[in-house]
Amino acid sequence: FGSSPSTQSSPGPAGSAGGGTMAFSMAGAEVVGPCPMQHEAAATEEVSIATHVLLTNPPGKSTNIRKSAYALPEATLTFKDLAFSLPPAQRGGQPRVVLEPCSGHFDAGQLVAIMGPSGCGKTTLLDMLSGKKTAKYSGEVLVNGRPRDRLFRRIAAYVGQEDMMPTHWTVREAVKFNASLKRQPKRSHQGLEGWIDVLLESFALSGVADTYIGGAEVRGISGGQKRRVTLARGVAAHASLLFCDEPTSGLSATDAELCVRALRTVAKRLGVTCMVVIHQPRHEVAALFDYLVLLTSGPGRMAYSGPMEQAQAYWKDRGHPVPLNVNPTDYFLDLLTPGTRLDRSDDFVTAFLEKQKPAIDTRVEAMRGVLGPTVKQMLLTDGESVLLGPYAVPFSAQLRALLQRKLRITLRNPMALGLPLAIPVLQGLVVGYMFQGIGKSPELLRQIMFAFCLLTMLCLAGTMSLIVLITERSLMKFETSEALYCEGASALATFLIDVPLALLGALLNIFFMVSLANFEWDIFQVVMEWALLLFFVYDSLFAFIGAVAADTRQAQVIATPFISVFMLFNGFIVSKNDAPTELHWIFSISPNAYAMQSIVIRLAENFPAQGALLLQQFGYEGSDDERGLVVLVSMIVVLRVGQQLGLKFLNNMQR
Repeated sequence: FGSSPSTQSSPGPAGSAGGGTMAFSMAGAEVVGPCPMQHEAAATEEVSIATHVLLTNPPGKSTNIRKSAYALPEATLTFKDLAFSLPPAQRGGQPRVVLEPCSGHFDAGQLVAIMGPSGCGKTTLLDMLSGKKTAKYSGEVLVNGRPRDRLFRRIAAYVGQEDMMPTHWTVREAVKFNASLKRQPKRSHQGLEGWIDVLLESFALSGVADTYIGGAEVRGISGGQKRRVTLARGVAAHASLLFCDEPTSGLSATDAELCVRALRTVAKRLGVTCMVVIHQPRHEVAALFDYLVLLTSGPGRMAYSGPMEQAQAYWKDRGHPVPLNVNPTDYFLDLLTPGTRLDRSDDFVTAFLEKQKPAIDTRVEAMRGVLGPTVKQMLLTDGESVLLGPYAVPFSAQLRALLQRKLRITLRNPMALGLPLAIPVLQGLVVGYMFQGIGKSPELLRQIMFAFCLLTMLCLAGTMSLIVLITERSLMKFETSEALYCEGASALATFLIDVPLALLGALLNIFFMVSLANFEWDIFQVVMEWALLLFFVYDSLFAFIGAVAADTRQAQVIATPFISVFMLFNGFIVSKNDAPTELHWIFSISPNAYAMQSIVIRLAENFPAQGALLLQQFGYEGSDDERGLVVLVSMIVVLRVGQQLGLKFLNNMQR
């Protein structure tokens, strides 16, 4: 992205031969600044460097980076009176103010630092600006002078504090996933792989590009490298607005500087407006930022909002010059942290209200009247078809990317591949051996007990999937909040990979059990048909519970009554003759009851005397297969629709 197919060297300006300057050409775009080998002598010389060279060798603050010809559409961000309060813990109490009204304006291509002590509302402010805040807040946010609309997520990317990625994913695959699903018009050319290579090198990840992300049970990259992968994924989205919440947490000072330099290059070269919440960076890192927003806590209030390079002078004018050999940002926060020895937070808030706020308010009002392009106009490109929905790529492309990821991580994970097959096979062999030859037994009741055991194991097998479903749902919620794909694509990809695998395990289970039991083919066929129907009903049930339950514990609490009732009211443990009349309706919705009734009636045909007696005892008056088929298929449809609604509207990320 943003680079021509080739990068060529060109001679330096006249008189510069052997002078140590370097020049690279790329679509006529330039960067002005000194060569690393001649900082002082070449301070005024122009150097044309390709975007990928800039990103893989991020320049320092002294280098003036010119915008690329392939820069993204510009997006300014204006906010007025953004404030947030927590509701009272008790009725009649007072709400707790987290952040008092804040206003400001960020120009396109600015690298903005948001700093302050813990509890000052840094992340709250970032969440409100990015549209991630789900709790009610007050204030106004404008993009190019216009209110945010449903397409806002198309031009925005958010790098959160959590590093949520599958453990068996490689670093390259993680970065490519975001780049391919959130690509922008005119910027999704054939150089995708090259763009991924640039990002991996920019964030010092080339050496681990093909290494697993890893986790508690899988060896992978380090915690600091995971942070850099998350940051690279945000940059890969090619968004005009990039919001980063503590992207350097857990990184060494050197790695933190490398990442911020890369962000600065992205901001200047591609015109991206980057807002970064960051904790007390060292001086070299802080100097890379264009603009600084300083907050104090108790409650969160603005204490400074202006150019980074003017912050020290502002502090000096307030009577608090930064001491020699002291990191300026450390000193700023020392004076803005309430309750400390150097606390001057109230003084700086008062100074801000008197000295800076009037000018900021005036600029905000002025920029509210400057209307730039809408998000739709930013996305539209002459001669190119562009989707104008909430997602950058069509459903088919979303599904393809999700299927590829799901298949890869399943094949790489021996447990995910082996357990759905090994456990059912083992159960089938053990239970089949216990009932070996039962198909030739003269006792009908033992054959019915076998059918009951088979259907019971089929019902309970799906409970193992609840933990996996909820874990994957958390990842899905995180990624859908970034408009990478829709919930339906995720559910379908999971269905197409997990269900065939689980179905194969169930079929093997049934095959071994029925084969060892030595039943005739016609009985085997009846058992197999109803077992398959039962499999899809319970798979749909657990998928629904996995979508609506808040966590694994709640999922198990919800699942237990359904399983227990359906297993009890199956006509064998509790028959229609034994059950209270007011509970007979449960038999009409119990999938186990229909399956048991059909199988028992077929088994009874081989036992004229015993069969008639047992059928009368169980209350089986005749075949109810057609009604059972309609009920079970209807349950599958209803549960799958409920799953989609649950994934869409429930358990969303709360901020």
